Amino acid sequence: MSDNAAVYREASQDQVAMVALTDDGDYTKFNSADDLWSGRAGYAPNVKPNGVATGGMITPGAANDTVSVASLTCYLAGVLTPVSANAALVVARPEASNYQILSITVTSAGELAAVEGTEGSAFSDTRDTAGGPPLIPVDSIEIGWVKYSAQTAALVLASEIKQVIGTSKETYNYPAWTERRMAVENGALDFAGVDFDSALPAIHTGDVTKGVYAEYYTPEFAIIPETSDFKPPETTHSTSSKQIYGKTKGSASSTLGQGAFTAYLEDGISDSLIGSKNENLFFKFKQNKLNSAYILCQGKLGISREFPADDGVSAACTISAEVAAVEVTA
Repeated sequence: MSDNAAVYREASQDQVAMVALTDDGDYTKFNSADDLWSGRAGYAPNVKPNGVATGGMITPGAANDTVSVASLTCYLAGVLTPVSANAALVVARPEASNYQILSITVTSAGELAAVEGTEGSAFSDTRDTAGGPPLIPVDSIEIGWVKYSAQTAALVLASEIKQVIGTSKETYNYPAWTERRMAVENGALDFAGVDFDSALPAIHTGDVTKGVYAEYYTPEFAIIPETSDFKPPETTHSTSSKQIYGKTKGSASSTLGQGAFTAYLEDGISDSLIGSKNENLFFKFKQNKLNSAYILCQGKLGISREFPADDGVSAACTISAEVAAVEVTA
């Protein structure tokens, strides 16, 4: 019996303005301060890591020891920021040793600047070492390198300029990421955030990565009155087999099924639940609404209504989820 059971839906959303996410410590997982991110249309997360969006090509300048940087746009602290071109950005040559790498950057103020690496007797791939690229300020964006192998003033060569995404150039959309709108760890909700496909390079002062920012909405829940027969979206498994010479060869497959529940409506037209159909929402189910444990899922709400002549209006509701429901017990 489930006399005290209840189904809840995401009924509204609270905005969290663009804010920095926190590195979980592996340069890959970045967390927000909240447990859940809404996926409802118009309220989905807006993730914007620092990095170049468009433009910013670096070419040799017309004068000695200068480069020309084309205008660009970049995301700084989540804001798309235009940066003016500079046809004669000075990149000073080494004074004591022949080899030096300079990083061409956009500062936190949206201005172009050259950051000098430590001079050395040969080039190095290691940041903040002799002959290696420098660590750049935390809120800056790297757009390229100039690699000098001589002290004598001269025109910068095209071969001395490097702009390789992931190595010498930070773009906002590399590496790619997936949003973590809900997660449970040991029965408790974990932080929502983003997971990058590979670790972000720790090329900034203090061996930290570029900033990762997100604007998102947290869901607020309301009970759906008069519901029954809740079924969470869950993974089922099946086995198939094929007879081969001398034995049977089997294989397993998994399928994520739809969630479902039945709702009993007032008129089936003006009910608030009807206004949420086809939306991607969070749902909670409590076997006992007096207890803290519940099932949580997120999926698109489908509604199929019936208007019988001799009975109340009801709706067969489905929850089409991308991931299986989770149990929150702590």
